[in-house]
Amino acid sequence: MIEVKVFNNNIEFALKKLKRKVKDSRLFIELREKEFYHKKSDIRRELISKAKLRTKYQNIETKELY
Repeated sequence: MIEVKVFNNNIEFALKKLKRKVKDSRLFIELREKEFYHKKSDIRRELISKAKLRTKYQNIETKELY
């Protein structure tokens, strides 16, 4: 449970802290991922495609260095 205390009726600062805590805890990302069921094969396919993109861009960066 994420809690933020409000001091001196400064709601703007408390809201800013709350947004930062939610972002750091990855709460909304996790909720978005669990919104629908994803098959294991789809998850695996997505991870493989992300890995391919990562290696592609790493290869491009190493070519630029040399």
